[in-house]
Formats: sequence, structure tokens, C-alpha cells
Amino acid sequence: MGDPLVLEMVREEERRTSRTADFGSETNEQSLSSRETSFLISEDSTFKKDKQSKDSIFFRDGIRQIDFVLSYVDEVKKEAEIKAERRKEFEQNLRKTGLELEIEDKMNSEDGKTYFVKIHAPWEVLVTYAEVLGMKMPIKESDSLPPEKLPFSCMLGPLKLARGVKHPHPEYYTAQFSRHRQELFLIDDQSSFFPSSSRNRIVYYILSRCPFAIEDGKKKFGIERLLTSHTYSSAYPLHDGQYWKPSEPPNPVNERYTLFQNWARFSYFYKEQPLDLIRNYYGEKIGMYFVFLGFYTEMLFVAAVVGLACFIYGLFSMNSSPTSNEICDPEVGGQIIMCPLCDAVCDYWRLNSTCLASKFSYLFDNESTVFFAIFMGIWVTLFLEFWKQRQARLEYEWDLVDFEEEQQQLQLRPEFEAMCKHRKMNPVTKEMEPYMPLQSRIPWYFLSGATVTLWMALVIACMVAVIVYRLSVFATFASFVESDASLKQVKSFLTPQITTALSGSCLNFIVILILNFFYEKISAWITKMEIPRTYQEYESSLTLKMFLFQFVNFYSSCFYVAFFKGKFVGYPGKYTYLFNVWRSEECDPAGCLIELTTQLTIIMTGKQIFGNIQEAIYPLTLNWWRRRKARTNSEKLYSRWEQDHDLETFGSLGLFYEYLETVIQFGFVTLFVASFPLAPLLALMNNIIEIRVDAWKLTTQYRRPVAAKAHCIGVWQDILYAMAVLSVATNAFIVAYTSDIIPRLVYYYAYSTNATDPFKGYVNNSLSMFLVADLPNNTAPSEKRDFTTCIEITETLLITNKNTFIICSSGMSSLPK
Repeated sequence: MGDPLVLEMVREEERRTSRTADFGSETNEQSLSSRETSFLISEDSTFKKDKQSKDSIFFRDGIRQIDFVLSYVDEVKKEAEIKAERRKEFEQNLRKTGLELEIEDKMNSEDGKTYFVKIHAPWEVLVTYAEVLGMKMPIKESDSLPPEKLPFSCMLGPLKLARGVKHPHPEYYTAQFSRHRQELFLIDDQSSFFPSSSRNRIVYYILSRCPFAIEDGKKKFGIERLLTSHTYSSAYPLHDGQYWKPSEPPNPVNERYTLFQNWARFSYFYKEQPLDLIRNYYGEKIGMYFVFLGFYTEMLFVAAVVGLACFIYGLFSMNSSPTSNEICDPEVGGQIIMCPLCDAVCDYWRLNSTCLASKFSYLFDNESTVFFAIFMGIWVTLFLEFWKQRQARLEYEWDLVDFEEEQQQLQLRPEFEAMCKHRKMNPVTKEMEPYMPLQSRIPWYFLSGATVTLWMALVIACMVAVIVYRLSVFATFASFVESDASLKQVKSFLTPQITTALSGSCLNFIVILILNFFYEKISAWITKMEIPRTYQEYESSLTLKMFLFQFVNFYSSCFYVAFFKGKFVGYPGKYTYLFNVWRSEECDPAGCLIELTTQLTIIMTGKQIFGNIQEAIYPLTLNWWRRRKARTNSEKLYSRWEQDHDLETFGSLGLFYEYLETVIQFGFVTLFVASFPLAPLLALMNNIIEIRVDAWKLTTQYRRPVAAKAHCIGVWQDILYAMAVLSVATNAFIVAYTSDIIPRLVYYYAYSTNATDPFKGYVNNSLSMFLVADLPNNTAPSEKRDFTTCIEITETLLITNKNTFIICSSGMSSLPK
């Protein structure tokens, strides 16, 4: 806010909130006695609640609108008197600011034990704090022409919403509000000039700054501290009506009902979102999230179509794959005896037993792999650039062009002010501000860094444990299949490699969910212990911790399979062992790419299904149980504020977890997409459901969040840019080292001698031959065989010893002893 008048108003507000004894203006003090008198009269009088509509959002007089609700329960504990004194002082100070309060006795509540404090912000308070917060309000109706219809726009008609839903209010020119220039603004009706989202934002600003006690020589203030100490049990703005039916007069238009009908129903999954209505009802911050999620989903449609085309190409050309045909041919793959894949218990096996796996591998590892990897590199760049343009246009449409930052995010956190014992002068404002020396924070920074490092190490340890599991299960399953003759048919399609890959991926996904659950609790705690100065610093610190952990947690196993598995196996007679006990994993004969695809599919699909179920079932179950416990009296007494009280709290970090979920999905779509072209399609299907699930739970299962402003998606944009750069590198390495494309091209151009069938002999060329007699006793199968050599898969050029025959991947036919 650059306006000197507004800066002065902010300073005036800070000085006013810092004084307890002289809190408020002389006018407020003069009117206080009359308000308290009328309040006491209404408290003493008998009020028949059943005569008031249960959907009413007004005080008992039916005129003053309820902007915010506080609730609390009487306690018998020893702290009850202290909490009662805090509430009394807090509510007195709220009245001194000009807010009007009305208390519902616990006897009028549904459960018979909860008090409700209803808060109304009169006109004088609204105009004062609208100026303090720099709100922009309409000055005159826009005379700009409506946008021209685009060509073929009629074809998009089924996807469009009605104009009254898409643009619920006419366009206006706006200006920063000034209480001394009210004649310049379009104030037709004072009760409806400020929308309900602006009203609850103003009230919450006052609640977060209002003092309630001086304890141990320190001033304590803010509704958040009172909620933390359980002085109040909840604080929330009201929804403007039921979501399943429109409101009846004198209630205003029920925007919640409109949102549910046109946005939160899954049958509208193909429709555009009513973004302006979302912004008007929930505020710009939540509106920005849904704009981003919608834009991301639209861009995914292009990637999904191309990825599906690449998959279909692989599906139709699968039977013509020369590599798969050689492996499946009884005269080629059926005659190749492969070396045991584990020590002692594993037997020799024939290459054609992996016929089915090689065909599946070709689905995702064919000529289109390189094309799709290049395409996704271009797509991710265009996505970020187009989003910057969309965001800039949105800033203009939502009047956020000169918006610097939401004041609620930049203001000092009450916890920081309470912990600060020092003050220093701000060089810009020339005012004394709370200050915490660096040496007081260093111990907490060390604790925070050590905790994050420890949990990342725990993720790596769990990944190693899963590798050990895979190694032990592989040996056990291989021995079991070999010993049981009835499983010979199963072995043809359920090989030890496939079984181990599927079970290991599922186990890894379960471990990921468990670690993620505990780390969310720990990261929030250590971030609070760091005592961040502002809400923005708090969110940035928590974002860094959560993203670093989830990045390692969700992607570490994929990085292992893509770039490390099978690269350090060794060769017969000199295998590499994990902890000198378990022999290192080898890739499937068809390559590690199919295992990377399996890992990615299970983790990505499992996370999306689990996330959507959790988001839908968790609040629904909690709300059902809360209502079941609360309803002890007649349905007629179940008032509007009590209905919202029984809903789940969205919380200040509710949007944070939504962004985190989307960014983690973005990583699955971009980082390893060369191995799984269907990833954008899965993400698209999930996001279509995600938009409606998020809309449904916000509209029906959660209390209305306090409105907040935001002009961008914040630090998440920087994270997306970093992941986009990393994705180009990872996909290039997948094509170069994990995919079989490069070796096939090298063989085609450098070593193939068959003009009619250039890939003939490629499989034989990529294998190494080993003398069975040279296998150490601890690794060779106990049963003697009548063949003298076995074949080993080569990832790199092997060095020969005196008893080794090798068919090198570089194209050399054989090497003598």
C-alpha cells in the first residue's frame, strides 16, 4: 500500500491495538454503554429460538448480519476461571473496536453445552478497516464492450456455464476505498456494498489483533492463541445458507447453493468452473488455486492425447517387435540357457520364459519413447509460460495488478510478538518493532535441519529395506516355483521378476504413506518452534520441509530403479552383494524400464486413489459422527451457526496440502514420463475428479474459510520451474541409460549385417556367455546339468577372465579363453 493516507491508517490501527486501557475511540466508548444495555436486555429476555428460521444468518433482530462466530464450552477444570476472564476481556475489547456481539446461551444450543458468540461488523467498522486493508471497491459501472465471440465458440457451448453463474456481478471500475470519499463509490445499499468475503476478512483481521490479557508482563492477543489454549473451541465465518436449497428472504442470495449446483456436482465434470463466483465467495487465494488446477488440467489434455497415441502405437506394433519375437522364438530364446538369478536356490532358466515381459516392455520402450520424451520437454516449458500469461491476465481481471502482498500474510504472527523480548526501529517506517536476535533462533534451525535430514535418511533406509525384501522374496519365490510342478503354468506369466516388482512396489507405497503421515505432524511442530516472523515466512518454511521430504519419499524408489538398479550387479563368479549377504538385483531381461513403469504406475495410481478417498471420506465421516453426537434436541433448534460448527475445519494449511498434492503429481507426470506415456492421462482423469471432490468438500463438508487475497501461486511456481528443469535431465538419462532405444540404434547402424531384417541377432549380441564350471560352489545350483555354458545379461562391456566367453553388447561376436 503506497498511499500515505492508508499507511497512516495502518499506523493508527497498530497504535490503537497496542493499548489496552485506552482501546477504541471516544465515539465507540460513548456508544458502548447503549449497546451493552441492549445486549443485556436481549440476554435477560426470553427468546424463542424456534420462531427464527434455522437458516437465518442474522442476529435476533433479523437486521444485523452475522459475519463471524466464536464458540466455547464451559469447563470445570481449574483453568476455567482464567479462560472465562480471557473471554470476558477479549469480548470487551472487540466491542471497543466497534464490533457488535450477541451470545447464544448453551441452553439454546443443540448439545446443551456450547455457547456461541455471534459477531456483526457495522458500517463504521467496515469502512475504517476497508481503508486500513487497502480494499478496492467499485466506483462506477464498466462501459467496456463485451468480448467478441471466438470462432467455433458455439462448439464449446456444452462446456460453458450460464452467464449469470459465470459472471454473477457486473464489471466495475474500482479504486482503493477511502472512508472520507464515500461519495465516489457505488454505495446503493450499505448492507450489501461489502460482500460477505470482505466482511469476514475484516472481522478476522480485528480478531487476530485484539488483546485479551497481560500475563507475566507480556501482552497477549489474537484469536489464534485463544483457540490454541482452548479458550474458544472454534472461530469461523458462516456459509450463507444450505447447499441443497436456495435461501428464503430476508436472507441474501445463496451463493453456496449456486456453487454446489454448478460446480461441486460430479455430473458437471465437463463444465468450466465459475471462477468469479469462487473468488467472490471464498476469496482470491482459494480462487487462484482452482484457476491453476483448471489450467493445469486443460494442458494435461494435450499431453494425455499424445501419450495415449504413443501407447496405442506400441500396442499395435507389439507383435512386430524384432526383440520380443527373438526372445519368444523357441528356436532362439528357447535355446538360450540363462545363468541363475540368485545363489544356490535359483535354477538355470530359458530366455523365452520372459516372453510376456518383453512384449509388455515394448509397449513403453519403442521408437515413440524418444519422441514423447522430447515432446514432454517442450510441453512443460509451454505449460509454465502459458501459466505466466494466464496469471497476468487474472491479475488484471481480479484487480490485483498493483497488489503487493496480502497484509494478513505479511503481518507479524502473534506467536512471534509474544516470544520477542527485544525491539528495534524499522528503518522504513521509523517505528519500533518486535525483534528476535539470530542467536535465539539458531538452536531451532539446527533442530529443524537435523530433523529433516534424519527423516530423509529414514526414507533411504526404508528403500534399502524394500530392496532387501525384494532380494529375499525373489529367491524364495524362485525356489518355490521350481520345486512345485503344479506351478509350471503360472511361471509362464507370473515370473519371479514380475512378482517381486509388483509386491515390492506395493510395499514401498505403503511405507511412503506411513512415513508421510508422521512427517506431516513433525514438520508442522518444528516449523512452529522456529518462530517465523510472519505468516508468509511460516508457510515458506513449512513448504520447503514438506516438499523436500515428499520429493525423497515419493521419487527415491523411481530414481533407484531408473538409474541404479542392475548397474552394479557384477558378473558370474564376482557378483556384487548388499551387506555381503544379498546379491544385487538384476534388471528383467526386457530391461529395467518395465520395472520403472510398474513402480511409477503403482505409486502414482495408489496415491491418487488414496488421496481422493481420504479427501472425500475423512470429512464426511467426521461430520456424520459429530452430528450424530450433537443432535439431542429437535431439528428445529439446529441453527445456521450450529450446522457450520459441526462441519470440519479447512484450516490455514488446507490449501497448502492441495498445492503439495498437485506439485507431487506434476513430478510424476514430468520426471519419469519417458517410461510411462500414460502418466498424463492418469493425471488428467484424477484432476477431473479432484476438481469436483475439492469443490464438493469445500461447499458441503467444510466450514467456510476466511477470505484471503493472493496474486499468484507463490513459492510453488519456483518449485514447478525447478522440477521442469530436472525433468528434462531425468528423461534424457532414461532414454540414454534405462531404455533399450540407444543400444538398438547402435546395433542397427553400426553392427547389423542383415539388410532385410536389420535387428536379427540383436538379442544374442546383447548377452554374455559364462562357463558353468567356473560358478563358485556357493552360487551354483546343487543339481548338475549336461550343458557347459550359461548366458548373463550385460548392462556394460564385461572384462573377460581366463575361463569366460563373452558376447559383448558392443557387437563383438566372442572372445576366446
